[in-house]
Amino acid sequence: MLYPKEAILHLNAWIDGSTNAKLWLQENNYEELVQLKDASSRHSKPLEYLLVNKFIVLAAFVNAIWDDTSAFKLLMDQKQFHWAAVANYINGDDKAALFLKKNNLEHYAELGFKIQAKIRKEGDAGTNFFNSGPFKM
Repeated sequence: MLYPKEAILHLNAWIDGSTNAKLWLQENNYEELVQLKDASSRHSKPLEYLLVNKFIVLAAFVNAIWDDTSAFKLLMDQKQFHWAAVANYINGDDKAALFLKKNNLEHYAELGFKIQAKIRKEGDAGTNFFNSGPFKM
């Protein structure tokens, strides 16, 4: 599914922590995009929401972010090239961002950048040994 630009822009803001963006998504019936924020970080409840409510493409996108080749194949088979490109971009393929920009989907490229940054930040949060064990402040 190709979401309206405005919805993806609000999702981008929600990933950055804007509660106003979250409310806008909810008020405009994009609860699946609200859930995508935490699903992309491998939280089980939001991913379960996507599956139970039959947002299969978004669930496949989440799995493709984490190098699930069958999920990526599903995106391609379903002709969800924009979601496949975002997943590839998150996984380090800069050509995917060029594809999105060339097709006037810069907001999806921005989404990939924001999700990638979020995942890296969360990964880095657990690597600072000064805030753990006997060094905990």
